[in-house]
Amino acid sequence: MRVFDYMRKYGHEEIVFCHDEASGLRAVIAIHDSTLGPPNGGTRRWVYKSEDEAIDDALRLSISQSYKQAAAGLNGGGAKGVIMVDSMEQNSEELYRAYGKFVESLAGRFITGEDVGTGDLEIRYMSMETNYVVGLPERRVGAPADYGNIMPTALGTLCGMKACAKKVYGSDSLKGKTVALQGLGKVGYLMVNLLRKEESKLIVTDIIDDLVKNVLGEDVTAVSPEEIYGMDCDIFCPCAMGAILNDDTIAQLKCRIVAGSANNQLKDDKHGDELHRRKIVYAPDVIINSGGAVDFLDAMTYGGEYSYSRSRASVEHIYDRVYQILERSERENIPTYKIATKIAEERINKYRAIHDLRPERSKAIRAGFGKT
Repeated sequence: MRVFDYMRKYGHEEIVFCHDEASGLRAVIAIHDSTLGPPNGGTRRWVYKSEDEAIDDALRLSISQSYKQAAAGLNGGGAKGVIMVDSMEQNSEELYRAYGKFVESLAGRFITGEDVGTGDLEIRYMSMETNYVVGLPERRVGAPADYGNIMPTALGTLCGMKACAKKVYGSDSLKGKTVALQGLGKVGYLMVNLLRKEESKLIVTDIIDDLVKNVLGEDVTAVSPEEIYGMDCDIFCPCAMGAILNDDTIAQLKCRIVAGSANNQLKDDKHGDELHRRKIVYAPDVIINSGGAVDFLDAMTYGGEYSYSRSRASVEHIYDRVYQILERSERENIPTYKIATKIAEERINKYRAIHDLRPERSKAIRAGFGKT
């Protein structure tokens, strides 16, 4: 791929290629925009088909992270790390400590945490080499034991889903609603539990059979990954990888709402337009899945002091943000993804004019964060 052309088109500031022969580390860190504050985003470990695919994923996810934080009113920039592995069994201490050294070398230009393939064990390995990592349990003072690092994303997704239900069905109750849930990883598993409490009916799928077996019950029906798109349901909830809303899958949808936690759900902008044309309400991913980013930045914004109650209240505000976008979409007859993008870009551009006045403030935030 033509990396500099891509960076120029989408405004990326920096790409860092990380290699360590002894540990087998091959990683890419994409820093998109630091206008609003120190760039941050999770680190994904995945079996990529090629180097280009890994680079593309890092670049796309870093853009999403910028827009997610800008649209949510957060004071952070967008970035993302991806680690290329030959097998998902490859998650050794030496791999993540080598990666942590690269993160530390950026001196706060990149702050990271959990993502697909990177959990509590892996971030603990990283923390041995860098302070610029979030999500360690001992730093989550005041949070319930079951809140964890992923729960804010799941909770925010539930709040956004309820806002969509309010708009479409006149009530935000999900009782009796059929939800087709794609992906039963960290967030998807929690979504199953949350939706069970809402007394929803669930249709689930995952490419890993054991994950499906873990959630089966009288209220849960399993289907193959290929079948999930065509299920008769009220809500389609994508919680796996990106680009799943495309020419093939949208034509199969039999739902009135798409509301899930996956990043970059639209393969292309035209697919957001197609959902709008079909009158399928789409909760933009950069808004509905921003709960993790809200929680991620809580300590940074408040001088290194994490507050569960403050963070949870901010996450629950995703309900209002999603509903406002749906209202505006209906009023202006504009696809929801375009409104979310416009909100994010307007905020970034508003503060870009004073970007040069912020170095000392950003430095202070990074220093304080590093001590948490």
